[in-house]
Amino acid sequence: MTVYGQQRRRPRIRRTLRLRLTLLNGVLLVGTGAILVLAAWLLSGQLDVLVEGLIALLVTTVVGIAGAYALAGRALRPLHQVTATAQRLSEQTLDQRIRYTGGDDEVAELAATFDAMLDRLGAAFETQRRFVANASHELRTPLAVMRTEIDVTLADPDADIAEFRRMATVVRDASERANRLVDALLVLARSEAQSGRRLVRKVHTDLVSGVTAAMSAMEREIGRLGLSVETSLEPAPVVGDPSLLDRLAGNLIENAVRYNHLNGRLWVRTSADARHARLVVGNTGFEVDQADVPGLFEPFRRGGRERTGARGSGLGLSIVRAVCDAHGGTVSVVALDEGGLEVTVTLPAAGTTPVATGSAPVPASQEEL
Repeated sequence: MTVYGQQRRRPRIRRTLRLRLTLLNGVLLVGTGAILVLAAWLLSGQLDVLVEGLIALLVTTVVGIAGAYALAGRALRPLHQVTATAQRLSEQTLDQRIRYTGGDDEVAELAATFDAMLDRLGAAFETQRRFVANASHELRTPLAVMRTEIDVTLADPDADIAEFRRMATVVRDASERANRLVDALLVLARSEAQSGRRLVRKVHTDLVSGVTAAMSAMEREIGRLGLSVETSLEPAPVVGDPSLLDRLAGNLIENAVRYNHLNGRLWVRTSADARHARLVVGNTGFEVDQADVPGLFEPFRRGGRERTGARGSGLGLSIVRAVCDAHGGTVSVVALDEGGLEVTVTLPAAGTTPVATGSAPVPASQEEL
């Protein structure tokens, strides 16, 4: 009888896999032996054969069960290694692996799968640690600037209105930078949360609309840099979250302008076929090694020395990749020999994706990331 509020007592003998395998082997052994003894007695008709057979069966059963228990323990030893490794794991010990060296069997497959899972977890934790460290650094910089400016100005007994105005301008610029970073982090988190899942909002839209809005927002900067712009905007209908897709186009075009040369070139193309809609954004600019391209998609990476200290948070391509993943698409980047990049986004065309009803597009702000 159990008492309310008390835990039910566990059985003294654990029904482990090793014990179940041993018992199964014993049952098979006893059953087979009994059939053989019975057959021998029926064929011979002698009682001595029955007695001797039963004695032999008893001895064989004891030896067989003991051997089966030992062999089962040996065969299940790698499973104990998996359990022990899992019990030792923590955020600081994700480098541990089973590294099973036995035969090519199911246990080896399980151990290899467990090691591969640990590799993925280790990479995810490392990415998270790096992201948190970079985000903290990026946020700390504008906050430190604001505090320093305020402290220095307030400590100056001769500070006049002009000095306070200068301080207010610096604080405003730093706060805007922090606000842009927070907005970018929210967009990135929202996009990654929907990656591999069904989008919260799925409506008909066209990649051209996001491109047009982004080009309009960057028109003054394009004129200041004297960029030559080439556009070929054919309809590119897709189904998805319009605000995320607009931010995708905005990030690509803003990056293409921001990291360009004076009097450089910028080209934007949209197109579609029966299965895919495409957006291509290219720009002249500093040379980037193709081997460094995968790193551009990491948060807070600005492509090397030429982007260090540039405006923006370094989250542009990270957001682009997350939005593409959320919409079941892909993004690829080619480093051009003459300098600059060409980015190609490929998304499922509108005719290949089911549409959710009852939603309406929401314009995305073209804030600088």
